Amino acid sequence: MPVNLVATPAADLLPVPGLRWGITEAGIRKSNRKDLAVLLVDEGASVGAVFTQNRFCAAPVQICREHLAKNNGQSFGIRALVINTGNANAGTGQDGLTRAQATCIALARELNVSPEQILPFSTGVIMEPLPYDRIEAGLPAAVANAKADNWGNAAEAIMTTDTVAKAFSARIVLGGVPVTMTGISKGAGMIRPNMATMLGFMATDACVAQSIMAQLAHELAEGSFNRVTVDGDTSTNDSFVVVASNQARHAPITSLDSEDGKALRAAMLGIAVQLAQAIVRDGEGATKFITVQVEGGKTGDECRKVAYAIAHSPLVKTAFFASDPNLGRILAAVGYAGVEDLDQTKIDLYLDEVLVAKNGGRHADYVEAEGQRVMKQSEITVSVVLGRGDAKDTVWTCDLSYDYVKINADYRS
Repeated sequence: MPVNLVATPAADLLPVPGLRWGITEAGIRKSNRKDLAVLLVDEGASVGAVFTQNRFCAAPVQICREHLAKNNGQSFGIRALVINTGNANAGTGQDGLTRAQATCIALARELNVSPEQILPFSTGVIMEPLPYDRIEAGLPAAVANAKADNWGNAAEAIMTTDTVAKAFSARIVLGGVPVTMTGISKGAGMIRPNMATMLGFMATDACVAQSIMAQLAHELAEGSFNRVTVDGDTSTNDSFVVVASNQARHAPITSLDSEDGKALRAAMLGIAVQLAQAIVRDGEGATKFITVQVEGGKTGDECRKVAYAIAHSPLVKTAFFASDPNLGRILAAVGYAGVEDLDQTKIDLYLDEVLVAKNGGRHADYVEAEGQRVMKQSEITVSVVLGRGDAKDTVWTCDLSYDYVKINADYRS
C-alpha cells in the first residue's frame, strides 16, 4: 500500500483549455488495461521538457530531443504526445528508433500534422521490440476518445508498477485572469534523481513564451523530480514535459523573474512536488515516507551529496523498514558522501525532534526507545546539520522492504 497517498478523484482534476487526452487499450500490456494515451495540443502552444541523464537512453527519448530541437523556433510547434506502457523501447538499437519514428508518423497521419510535431514516450520492459503494429491499430480509438476532462484516465493509462494514479490540479490568478494547471506522473521503481524512471506531464493554459519553456521545465524538475529517490537506479526513459497552451488572456510571460513568472513557477512547482512525492509514497514495496534534510553546508551541492548518500543507502533504508534505530548507518553515509574536509565533530543528527548525535557522537540524553518510536512512524524526517555554512537542501525517499524484491523479481512474469 502507498504511504498516505490516495488518488485524486477524477472529478477534482481541472481540464486545461487547449489540451485533450485520449485513452485506449491497445493490447501492449499482458493484462487488459489502458496502455495507450495521446495528448492532443491545440496550435500555438509552448513546450519544454527535460529527460534522463542515463547515456543508454531509450529510442523515444532520442526522438523527442530531435523533434523538440526542430520545433524550438515555433515554425510549426508540437501538436501531440503519444505514450505507451508495457514496453520501454530501450536497448532496442536502430530498430527501436525506427519503430518510435513510425509511431510518430502514424499519429501524424491521424491528425494531419508533421511527424516532427509529435513527441513519443514509452515505459515498461527494456530490450523488447516495441509492438508498433498494436500501437498503430490503437491510435484511431485513442484519438476518437480525446476529451478535455480525461486527465484521470490518462494518469491510469501511464502506470506500470504504480498502485495509485498520480494527478493534481491548481488554479491561480495572473493579471486578473484565472489560470489552470494540472499534472500527472508515473513511477514507483528504478527511481533516482536526474531523473527517475518516471514520466511526468504538466500543462497550463497560461500564456508563456516558448523562449523560457526549457528553463521552466528544468526549474520545476530540479525542485521536485530531481529530489526523489526510491532505489538509486536511473532509468533509460525518464521524461518530464511542460505544456503552456497560451489560451489564458493575460499578458504573455516572457521572464520567470517577473511577478507573473514567479507566481506561475511557484504554483506549478507546488504540483510538481506533489507528483514527485507521490512517486516516493508509492515506491515499490514502500511502507515509510522519509524526508532527508541537510543544512549547515558550505554549498547546496554538498548538502545534496550528503542527502543522497543517506537516501540511497540500502543499509539505511532497510533499517527504516525494520524500525531499527541502527543510526550509525546514517552517520556512515554522511562520511562517505564525498564532502571534502568534513569535520565530524561539528555534525548533529536528528530523527524528527529527537537529537540522536551531537558534535559527531551519541547525544548524552539520547534514548534508543525514542529513536525507535520515531522510526515506527509512517512519515519520518532525518535532519543532518553539517556545521560548515548556511546552505541547505532536501530530498525525499522511502524504505526498502521485502516487497521491493518480490515486485522486481516478478516484473516480467
